[in-house]
Amino acid sequence: MTDYRSGYGAVAISLHWLVFAFIMTNWLLGLYMVELPLSPLKLKTFSWHKWIGVTALLIVVFRVTWRATHPVPPLPVSIPQWQRKLANLSHLVLYLLLLAIPLSGWLYSSATGVPTVYLGWFQLPDMVQKDRQLAALLKLAHISLNSGLFLVVCVHVAAALKHHWIDRDDILIRMLPILRSIEKNRL
Repeated sequence: MTDYRSGYGAVAISLHWLVFAFIMTNWLLGLYMVELPLSPLKLKTFSWHKWIGVTALLIVVFRVTWRATHPVPPLPVSIPQWQRKLANLSHLVLYLLLLAIPLSGWLYSSATGVPTVYLGWFQLPDMVQKDRQLAALLKLAHISLNSGLFLVVCVHVAAALKHHWIDRDDILIRMLPILRSIEKNRL
């Protein structure tokens, strides 16, 4: 499971990359589907988008619970206090966005009057009544939250790469332990 003082455990690492895969897939699917003309393919793609979003929400809830109950590896002492504060703030914003985005999509779907039938098995309850004006606002919120997530993820990735390539610390290796093996083999 990995000693938390030296890196994240297998569960935390798996959840991190699983959430990344679901969010990236759904983000790309969302970009693709909005350009499609109304067709069976578009309707099917919207269903897949909803399924992935609901699944991502469930995984994120589990991930937040896991993080709340398992210690985070301490940052190296060499990291300045202002960077520590920004790291904590960016992680908080990431978690809030990862929860808010699927919820905003669910709200948007409810406001359009188009139900979310999870995996084609059961219909999720509508969170709001059908309302065209509310749907327009929720669509804008969903898009805006995704844009915000994209920006925060870019900063997150840039910071991880900076730590790896410029600072030469183990921040990135803690979430990608395979890099430790690769670097050992290069030496």
